[in-house]
Amino acid sequence: MKKAFMQEAIRLSIQMMRRGKGGPFGAVVVRKNEIVGRGCNKVTSANDPTAHAEVVAIRDACRRLGTFQLSDCELYTSCEPCPMCLSAMYWARLKKVYYANTRKDAADIDFDDDFIYTEVSRPIADRKLVMRQLMRKEALLAFNEWKKKADKIKY
Repeated sequence: MKKAFMQEAIRLSIQMMRRGKGGPFGAVVVRKNEIVGRGCNKVTSANDPTAHAEVVAIRDACRRLGTFQLSDCELYTSCEPCPMCLSAMYWARLKKVYYANTRKDAADIDFDDDFIYTEVSRPIADRKLVMRQLMRKEALLAFNEWKKKADKIKY
């Protein structure tokens, strides 16, 4: 079954790239040997830099299953995930991820995520994206209220 799920992710990557939806990336989320979410790269067609195939597939699966956690699911993706998608996979609590192409394969066609992987490991002050803290005291009000909230849904 694993090969069939990966074949579907690869099929999506090719089909949707040919249709002009975005880059050559596809992904599927699988639960109990059934595809519950599909995604292709829609960055350029949706004008959304977060619309990577894996994120689109996770969103689709969550919508279909009515949940924000996919702890009983696996994800099959046509390429090793970028840092954003990898983070989304952790937040979704996926139990396993399978990938086909590597980061190097993606870099060879000008999808180079090494810059972001490197940036994330740097101290905030040393990153290329300027980040400055502002109004922490005021923002802590929401955090303090959340901490005391009796009916919160943890995630």
